Order: sequence, then structure tokens, then C-alpha cells
Amino acid sequence: MSVKDPFEILADEITLIRRQIDQLQRTSLDRKEAEKLNAVVAQGLDRMAKVGPAVQQRIEQSLATAALDLRQHTTYAATEGAKKAIREAQLESIKAAGDIRKAAGEARREAWRWFGGFWVWLASVGAAFFALGLLTMFLLQGRADAHKFGQSPRVFCKSAGGTIVTNTDGYRFCGVWIDKLPEQE
Repeated sequence: MSVKDPFEILADEITLIRRQIDQLQRTSLDRKEAEKLNAVVAQGLDRMAKVGPAVQQRIEQSLATAALDLRQHTTYAATEGAKKAIREAQLESIKAAGDIRKAAGEARREAWRWFGGFWVWLASVGAAFFALGLLTMFLLQGRADAHKFGQSPRVFCKSAGGTIVTNTDGYRFCGVWIDKLPEQE
């Protein structure tokens, strides 16, 4: 490589500048072309200015739709989860009730064997009939006493807590006081 002198360097630079000017002249626009390009760029900017809010509105609508879908899916998922939990709890409850029923049957059979079975049943039935008989006797005893009192009030008046009283016409009757007067001293 040889060293160039300053004159050669200057000539090379001028040649390079000429080529760039030629290229600029070939690619540069004249006034009409520049105005057309300006109009196209201005229209593009106007369209972009109009499209911007529309795009923003569309994005907001899409977000609102997505939020609504999310809420619906969340509600559906929660509902289905609750239904599943209720079904599982119900199945567990039914199983537990069956286990308890089975255990109660086993306990009843064991108690039946332990306490003598038939004799326990016979004694309990006998006790129930005895209690029923006593209750019937007490109920009938009161009616029998009232019947006897009605047949002979003079005999049973004092023992029933009554007093024999004579009215103004001279008839006597048995009076039973419901409310007693306080005794006077």
C-alpha cells in the first residue's frame, strides 16, 4: 500500500461527494412528489389517530368480556366445587349412619345375649302390663268412688270433704267448697 499525497486524498473526497450528490438527485423528490408524500403521511397519521381510540375501546371491551368470563367461570367452578363437597359429605354421612346402625344392632344382640334375652323381654313386658294395670285401677277407682258418692251422698259427704247444708226451701244437699275461706280467730 502506498502513501497518498494530500492532493490525491482531496481528489478522492471530491469524487465521493460528486457520487453522493448524483445519488441524492436521483432519489430526491420534486415539489409535487414531496406534497403527495406529505398528504399520504398526513392521511396515515389521521387514520392512526382515529384507529388509536378504536383500538383502545376494543381492548377495553375485550378486557371487560374476559373479566365477565372469568367471573362466570369462577362462579361455576365454586358452585361445582360446593356441589361436589356436599355430595361427598352426604355420602360420608350415609356411610357413618350405616356404620352406627350396624354397631347398634351388634350392641343390641350382645346385650340380648348378656342379659338373658327371652327372660329380659318377658320381665319387661310383664312390668309394662303391671304398670298399665295400676294406671287403669287408679282411673277406675276414682270413677267408682264418684259413682258411690252419687248413690249415697249423705253417707259420703263428710268423708269427701263436703258439708251438709239446708237451703231456704228446707232441702238438704252436700256442698263441697272449692275455695276455702281463711279461718278466722
